[in-house]
Amino acid sequence: MGGMQTLFIASRHLDEFAYIASLSAVVLGGSDPDETLGEDFQREFDPKTAYDGLFSDAVKFNKRVKLLWLGAGTEEEMVHAKVGEVAGALRRNGVQPVFFESHGTAHEWQTWRRDLYDLAPRLFCVRNDSGRPETVVRDPAPVAT
Repeated sequence: MGGMQTLFIASRHLDEFAYIASLSAVVLGGSDPDETLGEDFQREFDPKTAYDGLFSDAVKFNKRVKLLWLGAGTEEEMVHAKVGEVAGALRRNGVQPVFFESHGTAHEWQTWRRDLYDLAPRLFCVRNDSGRPETVVRDPAPVAT
């Protein structure tokens, strides 16, 4: 529930949010948070029109948003596939998202635990001249046994 709302709220308040992180979100192709999920979820994601055109000007978006982070577990198949599609479409449009995949996990605590392990250092890191985070390199999150 929270990842989808994060995208809608942040997209309408970029004057207040420079860091956007959406964990296991249902990413919609339209602009109406009240639209039926079935129809909107199946729609192809278009960066020029989604979220009221939020991503249509990639240069402006990248300058304003220091981090757009999207994460999903590989076993939450529909969500993972859609988030991957969205990340690819955004990259082709010039937006620079981070797409983190939690291998072998579904819509569950372990996914979000790994998400946070990847996300937190990106929020508290050295930034380059353009304000973008430097590459975060560390060992992958340990797998719970």
